[in-house]
Amino acid sequence: MLGVDPIVAVKPPDAFLFRSVTMYFLIILFLIHALNLRAASSLPPDLTECSLEELMNIPVRAASKYEQKQSEAPADVTIVTKEDVKKYGYRTLADILRSVRGFFVTNDRNYSYNGVSGFNRPGDLNTRILLLVDGHRINDNIFDTAPIGRDFPVDIDLFDRVEIIRGPGSSLYGANAFFAVINIITRRGRDFKGKGVEVTGEAGSFNTYYGRLSYGARFDRKDLEVLVSGSYFNSRGPQLFFQEFNRPETNSGITRNTDSERVPSFYGKISYKDLTLSGVYHSREKGIPTGAFGIAFNDPRNKTIDTRAYLDLKYERIFDDRWGLTARLFYDYYHYDGDFIMNDPPLKILNKDVSHGTWWGGEAQLSRKFFDRHKVILGAEYRHNLRQDQFNFNEAPFQRFLEDRRSSTIWALYIQDEITILKNLRLNAGVRHDQYSTFGGTTNPRVALIYNPFRSTNLKFLYGTAFRAPNFYEMFYQDGGVSQKPNPDLKPEKIATYEVVWEQYLSRQYRLVVAGFYYHIRNLITQRLDPQDDLIIFRNLGQVDAKGLELELHGRWAGGWEGRISYTFQDARNVQSGTPLTNSPKHLPKANLTIPLLRNKIFGGMELQYLSRRLTLGNSHVGDALIGNFTLFSRNIVKNLELSASVYNIFNQRFRDPGGEEHLLSGMFGIPQDGISFRVKLLYAF
Repeated sequence: MLGVDPIVAVKPPDAFLFRSVTMYFLIILFLIHALNLRAASSLPPDLTECSLEELMNIPVRAASKYEQKQSEAPADVTIVTKEDVKKYGYRTLADILRSVRGFFVTNDRNYSYNGVSGFNRPGDLNTRILLLVDGHRINDNIFDTAPIGRDFPVDIDLFDRVEIIRGPGSSLYGANAFFAVINIITRRGRDFKGKGVEVTGEAGSFNTYYGRLSYGARFDRKDLEVLVSGSYFNSRGPQLFFQEFNRPETNSGITRNTDSERVPSFYGKISYKDLTLSGVYHSREKGIPTGAFGIAFNDPRNKTIDTRAYLDLKYERIFDDRWGLTARLFYDYYHYDGDFIMNDPPLKILNKDVSHGTWWGGEAQLSRKFFDRHKVILGAEYRHNLRQDQFNFNEAPFQRFLEDRRSSTIWALYIQDEITILKNLRLNAGVRHDQYSTFGGTTNPRVALIYNPFRSTNLKFLYGTAFRAPNFYEMFYQDGGVSQKPNPDLKPEKIATYEVVWEQYLSRQYRLVVAGFYYHIRNLITQRLDPQDDLIIFRNLGQVDAKGLELELHGRWAGGWEGRISYTFQDARNVQSGTPLTNSPKHLPKANLTIPLLRNKIFGGMELQYLSRRLTLGNSHVGDALIGNFTLFSRNIVKNLELSASVYNIFNQRFRDPGGEEHLLSGMFGIPQDGISFRVKLLYAF
């Protein structure tokens, strides 16, 4: 039967799954209520159990480029802490984003792609979120990709917290801050226990192994802090079945040892007084099991290698509580190397796809408080792309299809003013102008009105525009007339977003968030087949309208109990045709619960994530899915020892994600995702 996987178990129908997810969410709600009563009545409070309102006052930096309370930030903000990472067993940044209200992730078995506000088109390269590490831009200068899987350059064990800033951020950050800005705050040397040495090891399904050795310290004079860390990850990957290759000559659609992944990584940071120097070297080699781009199926030689490195020197100082100065210099390196065994028997020609990018730049930002009612920041940024080179050739016999060597420059100016109109009314307004040597300039404003009618009530009215510059892959990549041609005349995409956010503290234990959004995208860069020559080309053709509603209830109680439940409705449509966007689930309910099984020693972390069905490029649908994960986490049963065991996709849901144009018939069948899997992890601090 068309679309049915004869090896993978058939999914239950949507109605059954909807009843199942409703039942599980009701159980979670009942547990939250019942266990809250038990915890509140039997466990005394301690200093680690701050109220939810106090927890929400963790400083946020990325929303305004300076620290402020979450309630005062001009955006809808979510913070994920290192405690969340441990108690829920998150393995990558993609795992974190899957758990966050309104976000979803697609995996094509090579890269993971983030979706938000109903937008995550198959074939896009994760270019509409801006990814930062301690304020340093991670998106590369060839594809503008924000890596969120194992290709993210910093180990998740080095995260202190993740700031997720929804909405357009181009008024401060420029390109790619289209739907969200995500800033990872890394740990400091002082955060390491004992003598400052940490050793981590883990093992899991699919012959997966990981090890890390880290050292961090703050020295006696307290002016100097050091953190250095190295790690290695290796996985053979699962055996997979692809319906579209179910033929004798392609091993009946079964592929083995082609989903492998190897990741060596190094991170270092040294701080002295107001100066911080940080650096990364990270390389990921990933097998390609999907037969993408017409390559030979079930051939372990197909792979991509992504290498990233950077150095970042930052100076930051506050003078007399009124003046502030932040300045940084940076140098970045990105190299992509793809090996593709072309499906042209009997030759099996190796095609090499190579991109090489290097860039340097700097930023300076000056802030000043006026009369305790204004906080103004002025900033300037410059980036020089030294190399933005792309190559494509067959190795033997040698045949060159692309040799494109380029460079470019970008400069920007921005200003933002936070005005206290009344004690309970703030206005935050800013604007930034970016100037590109490739297509010219673009200017983007943001306005936020934040009103606190009561101490427990916070209302935010938000408007902003953002842009995404066409990347060099879209403008200049071509393969000699085989399948794709360039379009150097592409213009930037533009988005205008309207948001209303209501944050309500129902007591010291509960926080309710209700958020609504509407956005309009114009000049959407869209992949099209030119009827004149049947070659793929990127053009500014699309317009998108989308609206949505998000609800979240977060609870935190004595004894370490914590839970949240959320629901997102989103409707994103193509303006010209009125049809829903591909890979855009309408419904995203989620639930999380942390249970202290032995006070401050052992915790259970449970989460449920539901995705409604999604449209594919072949105008069919991949089915909905209910994903459940469970983690058992313990610490200090033996001093300085942490142990955890996690089971992922505990219901063994056999679900698929829509694929892009490069995945042949995956538009009809979808790309299979992992079934049930496990991981055990050990961390010891000396």
